[in-house]
Amino acid sequence: MCDSGQQGTIIILTDQSNPQMAATVHGTATAVIDLMGTMRAQQTLQAMNPTLNATNALAIVQPYSIPVPTNSNYFTFIAPGIMAMTVMMSVMTGLPVAISQEKEVGTMDGMMVAPINRLSIILGKTVGQTARGLIQGVIILLLAVGIFGVAIEGSIILVFALLLLGVFSFVGLGIVITSFTKDQETAQMLMMTLMFPMMFLSGVFFPIQQMPWFMQDISKALPLTYASDALRKVMVLGAGVPAISTDIIVLIAFGAIMIAIAVPVFRKMMTH
Repeated sequence: MCDSGQQGTIIILTDQSNPQMAATVHGTATAVIDLMGTMRAQQTLQAMNPTLNATNALAIVQPYSIPVPTNSNYFTFIAPGIMAMTVMMSVMTGLPVAISQEKEVGTMDGMMVAPINRLSIILGKTVGQTARGLIQGVIILLLAVGIFGVAIEGSIILVFALLLLGVFSFVGLGIVITSFTKDQETAQMLMMTLMFPMMFLSGVFFPIQQMPWFMQDISKALPLTYASDALRKVMVLGAGVPAISTDIIVLIAFGAIMIAIAVPVFRKMMTH
């Protein structure tokens, strides 16, 4: 103890079955004990030098003060990821209804005999899902700004462009999966199997840097990671196109590859 010229040690034991609660309890206990130590040091200094007041004693004990920011908002971090995730879910859940259900009810046969190009059908499905995804993404953006006080530091036009690019990236993947399945239920099951890992491994709800190393490697292969990262840099940090060029290139490349695969697969599906 300080009376014997040595620093005292306090060990805080927490229940690690709930890491979030354990971290909260540990942080609170540490802050309380630190405050108690500061108050005791102030009293000791004032006893040694009665001319010192509480402010002067505190300045000696803690010569530097770091104020805690009061404008921190978790929604500022999570909103861009939620927008990217909403766009992904809108596109990938809408395509099974738009394609597989039409195969089941027989309307796809009518499209096949119609005097239109097969590519026109794909473009029609793509435009419909693009509009649906953009509308839902804009709704999330308006809720984040209007209700949760999220500030957009970057270009709003760039935000909309990234939402559109996110739709483009996932449309091809959705068409490929839907074309390979026989019914709507199978297509939706495969979509969910892909979407849920991406939701939790793409940095939507918490930073990727906090994940184990092998999960970080997996996240680098997921397109949602780059969509979330680009939106977050623009909305939170006010970044421009040069700062998110890698994300843009990855999303464009992924979308182009998926569309290139989706077109022949869709055409083959329609001929059967």
